[in-house]
Amino acid sequence: MTSPKTAPIAVDQPFLPHETLGYALKRAQQAMRLHMDRQLKEIGLNAPQYAVLASLEDEPGASNARLARRAFVTPQTMQAMLVKLEQSGLIERRPDTEHGRIRRTELTEKGWSSLARAHLAAQKSERLAREASTPDAVEMLTRVAEALA
Repeated sequence: MTSPKTAPIAVDQPFLPHETLGYALKRAQQAMRLHMDRQLKEIGLNAPQYAVLASLEDEPGASNARLARRAFVTPQTMQAMLVKLEQSGLIERRPDTEHGRIRRTELTEKGWSSLARAHLAAQKSERLAREASTPDAVEMLTRVAEALA
């Protein structure tokens, strides 16, 4: 069913995958990721690493699985990322006091400092994306994500 704002998809027209909403979303996501990576490179981070640090700001002590979901990576990839972030001195991981196998991850002082700089870099990418879009773009994209979830 279509809403008054949505045009129906013509079934008598050829399907052009590179002209779909999904393809446009992926192109925009890839462009945002590349732009953010270029901005964050000066700080020694990439977009998924920034997502981890920002997630730890919101949820100190988050589990590896939670961090992986928030950074859109696999738990195995997250484990490797956490090792690198720990070696860089941006995070520290400690055993949970109640569950010995669980390791809690928190930002270090250096991590907080890098995160503050990374926020500024990410804001540049966000500003460019918002300037190129319509005022309701975030709401529209959120509705698309929720409809497909």
